[in-house]
Amino acid sequence: MKVTLIHNPDAGGDNQPSGDDILELIHKAGHSARLQSSKDVGWDKALQEAADIIAVAGGDGIVGQVAKRMIGKQIPIAILPMGTANNVATTLGVKHLAIDELIFGWTSARRVKFDIGNAKGPWGSIPFIEGLGMGLFTDTMWRLDAKDNIQLAHLSDTDEKLISVLQMLRSRVESCHSHEMNITFDDRDLSGKYILLEAMNIHYVGPNFCLAPPADPGDGLLDLVIASYDERERIHQYLSDRIDNKSNYPGLMIHKGKHLRIECAGLIVHIDDNLWPEIGAPSPPNSIVIEVSVAAETLEMLAPA
Repeated sequence: MKVTLIHNPDAGGDNQPSGDDILELIHKAGHSARLQSSKDVGWDKALQEAADIIAVAGGDGIVGQVAKRMIGKQIPIAILPMGTANNVATTLGVKHLAIDELIFGWTSARRVKFDIGNAKGPWGSIPFIEGLGMGLFTDTMWRLDAKDNIQLAHLSDTDEKLISVLQMLRSRVESCHSHEMNITFDDRDLSGKYILLEAMNIHYVGPNFCLAPPADPGDGLLDLVIASYDERERIHQYLSDRIDNKSNYPGLMIHKGKHLRIECAGLIVHIDDNLWPEIGAPSPPNSIVIEVSVAAETLEMLAPA
């Protein structure tokens, strides 16, 4: 098979294989391949060339950038997880497999449908593959970005980075505020005051924060998770368990549907790993309307046989 390899050389920790190392593994598996660094100007032009597989070596950020450029195309994306969280790879069941095992398994891998979400708001219309949210996680994400992730800069181990963000989330749970949100999800009125809202396409958000374990990224539905102020202790306990490497879920109510409408005031929003408004931009207006749906076009991803 002909493979286009998009590699993020900055992804993950210090012990990740280089682009040339991965290229050699692809050749050993019997495929031809072209290597393209995501740090090069115009890197995405490589996606326009003929290929049987688009391989993405990196984390959720570069996976999302590639995915949004491949919407509606019939070329499957094969993830080689090398990032910190690797939420998409974890949902697909490829995170804990070795890079060489994944590459040698491409010929027998399953091609699975992967939905694309669409978020309309003051920013226009933006596709996403992970989710959209506001509240607890988004506020923590904003604080990290505002400080250029300086609290994580000294950490080279990916597990240490994840634990550090989970600890930040836990420290904010007790002091977080609830926000009034007018929510319509299909024909259901879910309006109320919430500390967290996440409209999800996959199981995880951020530091492997597993909010929607039943989410199926190919079912054509969104998984909406909302948490009230009274559910702070449940989230706190879940985060403590995750920090202690215990398997657990926060057990928040999950609603499934196709069309989500949110009206709220002055809240920062994350769409995948991007924030609105951007750091340094004017504060969000007093009233915003957000509409979230699943796009008609989809992606194809490779998952283990």
